[in-house]
Amino acid sequence: MLRPVRLLPACAILLGAAAASAQAPAPRPAAPQRPPAAVDPVFEAARAAFEARPEAERKAVQDALVWVSDYNSVTSGAFGRRTFEGIVAWQAQAGAEPTGILDDRARARLLAAGQAARQAAKFSVETDANTGIVLGVPERLLAKRTRIPNGTRWQSADGRVTLDTKAYAPGESDLDALFERATQVTPERKVTYKLKKPDFVVVTGETAAGKFYIRYAAASQGIRGFTVAYDKALAREVDRLVIAAANSFAPFPADAPMAAGPRPADAAPAAAPASAAQTSVAATALVVAPRRVVTAAAALGACATPLVGGVPARLIRQEAGLALLEAGPAARAGAIAAAPGAPDGEVVVVAASREGGASVTTGSTGPGGIAAPLQPGAAGAPVLDRAGRLLGLVARMPAQPRLVAGVMPPMTHPLAGIEALRGLLGAEDTGLALGPDAAPRSVGAAAGPIAPLVLPVTCRP
Repeated sequence: MLRPVRLLPACAILLGAAAASAQAPAPRPAAPQRPPAAVDPVFEAARAAFEARPEAERKAVQDALVWVSDYNSVTSGAFGRRTFEGIVAWQAQAGAEPTGILDDRARARLLAAGQAARQAAKFSVETDANTGIVLGVPERLLAKRTRIPNGTRWQSADGRVTLDTKAYAPGESDLDALFERATQVTPERKVTYKLKKPDFVVVTGETAAGKFYIRYAAASQGIRGFTVAYDKALAREVDRLVIAAANSFAPFPADAPMAAGPRPADAAPAAAPASAAQTSVAATALVVAPRRVVTAAAALGACATPLVGGVPARLIRQEAGLALLEAGPAARAGAIAAAPGAPDGEVVVVAASREGGASVTTGSTGPGGIAAPLQPGAAGAPVLDRAGRLLGLVARMPAQPRLVAGVMPPMTHPLAGIEALRGLLGAEDTGLALGPDAAPRSVGAAAGPIAPLVLPVTCRP
């Protein structure tokens, strides 16, 4: 069954900030020691062998697994449980010992098998002349190609599978309208996954007889995306093709033409695009006391004049990868419950968005930090356990992230823990207290109390 939703397991929550008075410092009992998480030696050996190979080779292996195994994630080159399971499944199919480790001969056989499957499907990655989108299309199945308003349609001979590309010029449409239309639910149509970010949306769902996958991305050139709709009876074959198409999708390649489609006659001329420093979220800040916020120090390296929530902020000090800032009227909304020990298991990351809300993403602990599909701007985001207690902050994000269709794939991010935060705050730690033991909660309930304390950090030249 197609599970593109696993590419980006995230949801968004919009909450307003509330003011409250500061509290007296709470005592800091010693954190109890937790036993170390069990280590899977087979998995770790496979990880070490995989990560020893060049990045291009790692991505090629994952791409081949899409075609010959059950791998249904992004071809990022990062090793995770899905890559491991994909390799093991292919080894079992090939009659080899399922170790998760590929020697040179096995790797060559896997790549050859993947290439043969791509060629059999006539999977061609090319620029769609009508939209400027770069996308992989299985032309053996989708042999019929026609132009449609604002895009191109590829369709199977029997009409049971349809792939449409779409491009809208600036002002012609917007993500909100497209997302609302894509997520409409009726007795005959259900949505199985939906994700909305400031610059892209993804929706998947089902009808009584079919399945669909919808993806749009927005930039200064407009909005571009693609949709796939197909008969459920063909899911075993088509699910794999949808994954491959999604991995190939590049909505705004540097050398692509502008989006097709007439510009509305009454639309105002597009404003000159603002610089990335002015329009994008550089990091996330956590309000820790009146007029005091903490963020990732690494995010401020290229930010001479940081703005927190749109208000100029002043650096007070940096320590252990974190930065304490004085940030105008930042209000306090209650004490922060800290986790009693090191992170273990599932986590919730609450990052800021430019619109002022909080973007909530789930992940897990792992070697080197937090494994999660975090997006640009998540440096400094608070990391919680499933009981809603603070574990620390995301210490940094990649300086030059590898994006798949504008989205960062799951990867491991370093964590600045509670002790680093306490060391930075010193006497200003007015509300960081040990949280009581509590049962795991829903993602929304875990993130709710801290979401009003999260603010976007932007940069002013």
